[in-house]
Amino acid sequence: MLPAAAAFHFPWEVKSGSVLEGEAVRTFGRLTCYDAQQSRATLSAQHASREHRVVINTLFVEPFNPISGAQYFVLGEIESIEEVEVMVCARVLNCVDGVNVALLQKAINEQRSFFKERENKQEDAAQPPTATSSDT
Repeated sequence: MLPAAAAFHFPWEVKSGSVLEGEAVRTFGRLTCYDAQQSRATLSAQHASREHRVVINTLFVEPFNPISGAQYFVLGEIESIEEVEVMVCARVLNCVDGVNVALLQKAINEQRSFFKERENKQEDAAQPPTATSSDT
């Protein structure tokens, strides 16, 4: 059986703990730091005038040619590590430098609203119609 598809999460959502340990996740950010000895990279993204950083375990995607300051997409699982709280264990790490981050955020929000609307329609269709009795 295939694992569930990873949902896109913004870096500030990953960092806030809203994603559970072991859950598959897709996120993005600008590579600000890479430590080859520890197999760790740090991606950062701006939101609401704050910089949010997500630590990435790069053990399964090495060797790779890190480009400091470039935009990356990561697909992996959430791990809880004491020293950094939350870490994404990367299965895929792609450089996507040049991506329009504002447009990406808009697309993620549109996708979420589509899935929410589709889920609501499926729930409505699954509920049996209520029988109403009329007193005449």
